[in-house]
Amino acid sequence: MKDQIKKFLNEEQDPKAIEKITSKLSDLLMKNEEIGYIGVQKKPALTVFPDSIVLTNKRIIICQPKNLGLSMDFTDYTWDQIEGTFVKENILGSEFSFSTKTDLTVSIDYIPKIQARKIYTFAKEQLDQLKNTAAANTTNVIEAAPIIDDEIEEMETEEVNDFAEILPANPPVFSSPEVSKDNDLKGLTQDELFEKLQNYKKLLDNGLILQGEYDAFKKEILSLM
Repeated sequence: MKDQIKKFLNEEQDPKAIEKITSKLSDLLMKNEEIGYIGVQKKPALTVFPDSIVLTNKRIIICQPKNLGLSMDFTDYTWDQIEGTFVKENILGSEFSFSTKTDLTVSIDYIPKIQARKIYTFAKEQLDQLKNTAAANTTNVIEAAPIIDDEIEEMETEEVNDFAEILPANPPVFSSPEVSKDNDLKGLTQDELFEKLQNYKKLLDNGLILQGEYDAFKKEILSLM
């Protein structure tokens, strides 16, 4: 008996079925894909060509012989497609089922109980490993986010500090030429003072003086009227 099939005969799998499956799967396995377990149907009546289920580290493969064993159909489902797995133990063997994320349910019956339990355990381990990997990736993304925020905050702080160095603490106040030559308001009549106030209002409206400057001028003029 070939050494490569001996490790799949631990739970009374049919040696001929295992040999046929492994010989055909040798050309179907992907890069870095390894067979973890093979379960074979064992029906009450004599079955020359039983169905089998192969579990690898990448997918589940259902193997169904056709044309008196001359050909075989393979249907596979990757672990990230599978939503859950189930085992139902009956008097004559067990039924292993799994559901996909597209609401498809796949079953294979008449699996010996010990094989069905091993299939279920292997499947759970693969699904748990997939979930843990996804959770670890999510955690890494969340932990990386504050680092980006810190870098942005640091850049903003540096920009503010640079502007603080450029701008003087007490910036000078610039007055318009119109205001500078009207320092002496004393001796003007009320009409002249009123005209000056109107001129200051126009300067304010045109943005040539600040509100505070206008209020100071207005207060001074009103004190003289």
